[in-house]
Amino acid sequence: MSLKLGSIVGTLGGRLLGSPDLLMTGLAPLQSAHSHQISFLSQPRYRSQLPASQAGCVIVGVDMEDEVKDRLSAIITDDPYLYFARLTRLWKSEHRQTAGPRIHPSAVIDSTAVIASDAVVGPLCVIERGAQLGAGTVLKSRVSIGEDCIVGARCLLHSGVVIGADGFGFAPHQGQWEKIEQLGAVRIGDDVEIGANTCIDRGALEDTVIEDGVKLDNLIQIGHNVHVGRHTAMAGCVGVAGSARIGAHCTVGGGAVVLGHLTVADHVHISAASVVTRSILKPGQYTGMFPLDSNANWEKNAATLKQLSRLRDRIKSLESDNQNNKEN
Repeated sequence: MSLKLGSIVGTLGGRLLGSPDLLMTGLAPLQSAHSHQISFLSQPRYRSQLPASQAGCVIVGVDMEDEVKDRLSAIITDDPYLYFARLTRLWKSEHRQTAGPRIHPSAVIDSTAVIASDAVVGPLCVIERGAQLGAGTVLKSRVSIGEDCIVGARCLLHSGVVIGADGFGFAPHQGQWEKIEQLGAVRIGDDVEIGANTCIDRGALEDTVIEDGVKLDNLIQIGHNVHVGRHTAMAGCVGVAGSARIGAHCTVGGGAVVLGHLTVADHVHISAASVVTRSILKPGQYTGMFPLDSNANWEKNAATLKQLSRLRDRIKSLESDNQNNKEN
């Protein structure tokens, strides 16, 4: 399987240095690509790998044209990473294997569910009463869509995704827990991608909402009544507790946690492993984690942290005494 460089540039644009007839047989990282593979360079920190790379073609930015002009071939573009992303999709579409049945015979679909005529439902999927799948949406194997949940158009749900399980709601009574029925559903917009084994719980009264263009990685937990804004992306193992509201165009790093009933504004970027314990109302990058250390040092620092409030009060008292002495 191969593509000519001329065909790639003809489809995706960019400016080609070198022969349009050169065949590329695959895509590969810069350091391991061979003479018939295409790679890309978008991060300056990998610039040192370029001279030694054996890649037959490298996708680079306009600012690097002088560094690749003596290579066998290169593609010059304003955004190499975006170009690479589009190239991966082109490559997959050109080399796609023969599709199986649109709805796998092992899938279980309730007669009241509404499935778009071109939606694809993979092996062992379950689609319950009143659920809806939009046009062009693809469910990989073992995806479960709960009753009355809606998945929009052109979505991709990877293996093991569960949409619309009950939210975690219980009322304490005499030392026991009484279940609160989850009467809402889940509404997922268009062009959403959800990674393997991610769970999105149905709402207690109103729906849990995932807006258009959201990208969720593997093993994410979205609690009941959460609202995630357009084009927000979350990396693996993020946990969002119930009724949190996350804005549009946010990013949440792997393993981060957002506590319940908080609000996160648009264009907020949360670092990996952070714990969001308060609402964030201004755009920006936020980090909240304790640096890794030896266990002995970590315990000392943790003990010190417990004394910060008392130390703060002592400092305030000393500052007040100092101010009074100056005035006297």
